[in-house]
Amino acid sequence: MEVIHSWSCPRSLSTALMYSFAQRDDTEVLDEPLNASFLKATGADRPYRDEIFASMETDGHKVVKDIIYGPGKKKYRFCKNLAKHRILGLPSEIISKGKHFILIRNPVHILPSFDKVIPLSFLDVGLADLVSIYSDLCQLGTPPPVIDADDLQRNPEATLRGLCHDLDIPFQASMLKWEAGPIPEDGVWASWWYKTVHESTGFSSPRKYPRTFNMRHYDLLEHCLPLYNTLRRHVKGKSSLLASPLAPPSLPVPENAKIFAWVGDEILPREMAKVSVFDSVVQGGDSVWEGLRIYKGKVFKLEEHLDRLFDSAKALAFNNVPTREEVKAAIFKTLITNGMFDKTHIRLSLTRGKKVTSGMSPAFNRSGCTLIVLAEWKPPVNDSDSGIVLMTATTRRNSPTNLDSKIHHNNLLNNILAKVESNNAKADDAIMLDKDGFVSETNATNLFMVKNGVVLTPHADYCLPGITRATVMELVVKENFILEERNISLSEFHTADEVWTTGTIGELSPVVKIDGRVIGEGEVGPVTRKLQSAYKKLADDSGVPIPTYQKL
Repeated sequence: MEVIHSWSCPRSLSTALMYSFAQRDDTEVLDEPLNASFLKATGADRPYRDEIFASMETDGHKVVKDIIYGPGKKKYRFCKNLAKHRILGLPSEIISKGKHFILIRNPVHILPSFDKVIPLSFLDVGLADLVSIYSDLCQLGTPPPVIDADDLQRNPEATLRGLCHDLDIPFQASMLKWEAGPIPEDGVWASWWYKTVHESTGFSSPRKYPRTFNMRHYDLLEHCLPLYNTLRRHVKGKSSLLASPLAPPSLPVPENAKIFAWVGDEILPREMAKVSVFDSVVQGGDSVWEGLRIYKGKVFKLEEHLDRLFDSAKALAFNNVPTREEVKAAIFKTLITNGMFDKTHIRLSLTRGKKVTSGMSPAFNRSGCTLIVLAEWKPPVNDSDSGIVLMTATTRRNSPTNLDSKIHHNNLLNNILAKVESNNAKADDAIMLDKDGFVSETNATNLFMVKNGVVLTPHADYCLPGITRATVMELVVKENFILEERNISLSEFHTADEVWTTGTIGELSPVVKIDGRVIGEGEVGPVTRKLQSAYKKLADDSGVPIPTYQKL
């Protein structure tokens, strides 16, 4: 006989699932066989405590060895377990033997009905125990399937078929229906807890609308939800109301699946790194940001980026801004925690912070700014050898009379609309013109061109005066090229000898075609290559060192 362990919290449809398995012709079921040993060990009070002690074995060792793993008459034994019943001192076989799966349910749905019989507590919900069981099984090399009760209700057949597949047992259609009323295997507590199951003949559809949540359970819910969400990430094929129909996308750099990010005042794993729905960046894109690159244990141009970050925050009248040293500390801690000392890009954001209520007014911001440090493994995104292709967008660059691009803000819809155009045209990026038709920049980078040996770049009237742009302008002069900063028409870029873009994430990216016109010889030009080499040397040789970094 093979034992199948179901581990769950109370009020998670675990009894309905037990009834489902009881309909199989190859399976016998056990209803919470460890309940009596749990009550004896913990002294927990129950209205049916005496009945349990009179009818069940209280010695956990005997339960595991003689009842759970004892002889049986069928191929499988389904053991319905509550996670909290796995008390200390039980034989290790309770986890190391048999097949296991985890059944979860959103505590928003668990808590309202729980305390009809016993007082509600974090211990009795048992989500911490459920996470512990999942972790222990993973450490044994046998990560268990995780199913969500909501999926059982929405699509019981698909969920059960998937569970049976993961358990390597055949699905039986009989699992979908049962006769109303109790079954002989019910625990003695059935009259207190199983009324709904006894009235059912299968998995009921979920309520269209939930019950009103009892706010006296709100604090407990806040403790429980992170644990539920930890397990929910391991559910395959979630079918929630707003779930995406798309398959999970692959990451450009797979190593970024497991990274840490700084949010507010703490470092969090990728899937837990979130901001409040009341944060200003959600409410109105009210945030400033910087892009930073890490080269060989150093943060390139860190001080310059922080200067602009704080200038932008001041221009937007942010209050309670973290200090420069606090921002640096968050950057360094994030990099060190991730072990990122090279080939790394940081998206550094500072929002106006969380509001006390939804709305546009900064008067609702009373908690200080929210700092976000998102570090990723990321090589330069543009092709520095073959070159990139640009097209000219119909979307014009913001004028300083509307929204000054010198404020490095997160409200990027102007840029995004241009990027939509380039995506539709299958170009790498879009050139954006100013209101007079002169070239400003691309949707993401600054622009340079070469004509007859002279290097030109547009005035920074409409475009962001980028830090990489300023660095390259200094290198142009250092390498003894003539530099001109002036209004440049689109036709001048079409007929240029060389063109490149500049930005932190792509460094110097050569442009080989604009609006179908081949630039120069259609390959990386000599001025571009010389400046690329000078930029690489500068990036390798300068920057603010990351504490604790040891050069190998």
